Order: sequence, then C-alpha cells, then structure tokens
Amino acid sequence: MRATRPNAGENGGRLHFGSARGLTFALLIAAICTPAHADQETIATLVKPLNLIAYRAGTAPPAFESATPTARSYSLADLRGKVVIINFWASWCAECRPEMPALQQLHRDYSTRGLIVIGINAREDKATIRRYAKKLGLTFPLLLDPDGKINATYGVVGLPATFIIGRDGRAIAFAVGTREWTSAPARALVEALLTEPIARIGAL
Repeated sequence: MRATRPNAGENGGRLHFGSARGLTFALLIAAICTPAHADQETIATLVKPLNLIAYRAGTAPPAFESATPTARSYSLADLRGKVVIINFWASWCAECRPEMPALQQLHRDYSTRGLIVIGINAREDKATIRRYAKKLGLTFPLLLDPDGKINATYGVVGLPATFIIGRDGRAIAFAVGTREWTSAPARALVEALLTEPIARIGAL
C-alpha cells in the first residue's frame, strides 16, 4: 500500500469541467444515489475530481495504534464503523498547514454522522504537536509517530499524504499533496461513504 504520486496525465493533473455549478450538482446527485455499499465505478467517479488514487476492491489498510499527546489511544480497529480520513503531516511541512483548517471543518461538519479525521504526525514531540494544534484550533485527534513507523507502514513518501477508509474498513483512496477537502467533490465523497449503513458492514 505504498503511496505514489498521481499520474498528472495529458492535462498536467488539471481537471476540466463545463462549470463549477454543474460539477457540484452532478457530484451531489452521485452521492445521494450511491447504493448501500458504493461500488468501484461510483467511487472512481467521486475520487476523480479530487485527483485521488482509488484502491482495488477489497484492499485493507495497514493496522495502526498510537496515542495523542494527552495519552488518549486510538487504533484503526477501534474506528471500524466510521469513515476515516488519515492525514500524515508535520509542523515543518509548509503544504500541510493550508489543509488543516479544511480537515478541521470536515471534522466539525461530519463527526456526529460517523466521520473521524485522524492526523498522524511525523517524528515530532508532544510539545510541538500541542502548540501546532492550539495555534490552528485543531480538535480532531493528532497521533504521535515518533519513530516514523506508521508513516513507513503506509508508504508515505511525501507530506501531506491523506488516506480515506470506508465504514467497513476497506481502503478507498489516497492523495499525496494538498487537496481541497471542503470542496464540493470532497463533500460528495464523504457523503457517499457516510450513507453506507453500519448494520451491513462485515469483515473484509
């Protein structure tokens, strides 16, 4: 599950659409009409505007367990039943900073519906993480990875890197580099994944 940079393609990675309004409407319709378990074709449609790389059906993300600077523990297994957005970051990463308010907004808007945003820090100490969270007003969990083991397990080769996991624990897609996480495409993807009922979730 090694993260690699998306293929820029013939348009240099830019995606062209008729209009922003038309794109927003189409994405919202796709989210509303998503079946109980989003199929690969639907996922591919939803991740394309964000230039995410979708995983093959049935791909399981690596397990992890860590704690916040306040010693609250989290593991991927404990998050089963939630849509999980894992963002790998560091305070020295200039590109990471602009994403944080957007991820915080997603956390605020969707946490009561089953979304959890998890930030996994790259090799920094508790004090640094606390200062960063306070300065940016972050309330979603920020986990320690002092030896970089979780980063390595996920194949992170550049920051920021973001991984999206469905309610049933399957890997959905990932991104290397920044994305517009409060945009209409991002919200449509989150909405679609949140519509998957917990009652129908089984083991991979």
